[in-house]
Amino acid sequence: MQLFLRWALVLVLLSASGSSMAMVTVRDAENNRVQLAHPAQRIVTLTPHATELVFAAGAGARLVGTVDYSDYPPQARHLARVGSVIGVSLEAILRLKPDLVVAWKDGSQPQFLARLKKQGIAVYVSRPTVLDDVAREILALGQLSATDAVAQRAAATYRARLARLSVRYARRPVVTVFYQVSPSPLFTVSDASFIGPVLRLCGGRNIFGALSIPAPQVSREAVVAARPQVMLAGSLTELAIWDRWKSLPAVAHGTRYAVNTDLASRPGPRLADAAEAICATLDASRHALGLTHR
Repeated sequence: MQLFLRWALVLVLLSASGSSMAMVTVRDAENNRVQLAHPAQRIVTLTPHATELVFAAGAGARLVGTVDYSDYPPQARHLARVGSVIGVSLEAILRLKPDLVVAWKDGSQPQFLARLKKQGIAVYVSRPTVLDDVAREILALGQLSATDAVAQRAAATYRARLARLSVRYARRPVVTVFYQVSPSPLFTVSDASFIGPVLRLCGGRNIFGALSIPAPQVSREAVVAARPQVMLAGSLTELAIWDRWKSLPAVAHGTRYAVNTDLASRPGPRLADAAEAICATLDASRHALGLTHR
């Protein structure tokens, strides 16, 4: 009997240890504690960049639903859709029975996320604003999915790529940049957005970097007054609105460039690709402007 009790005690201790190991806890972008009794098995993302983060973390096979425009990697195109930028359906999410929802702070209503939590669904709020946030969120999602090894490799690769760019462009002459999000109404980005740090990494100074809103609306007069040396937008057609301001440095020197907004508009692992392209573009502008490398 004594031997049996000893074995029973060992089994109880092992069971308790296993439960403790299964419990997963991380902090999200709002510093909220996100806790799962077991690693996530069914994940829904409410923004395209979160889909890319989940795949990068090695948990793509756990994704069961997402929103419109989640088209990378290609496997994401076959996922069930629960909504779009206009709105997300709570009923559609619940039908998929997720144990984890990855939302975007700037694209999700707090009341909606509270309703998800009331249904017993863990919610991870994503909001990469500085470049290393991408790596941190990949690692957190890897923890939540028990795919840590894959997540650690992806985060390390991303960080190494940005570190190489930082070294390469650290001593380049600074150029002033206007990043145009849309021509009418005229929207740009500030350094409170994830694009601001990309421009800084590449040796660019965002002419509207000091504004507090990540994507502020600005006037044409303010752009003209700032006299940017470089203008960036999703297409050269969108930048044609500046044709009549011949004295603007970016117009006079032909330093208006199109950027790949599919890469630059999503704060996921491909932000490193966007940074490489933007850095190369700013280097081309330095040549056109007659600026020599230090």
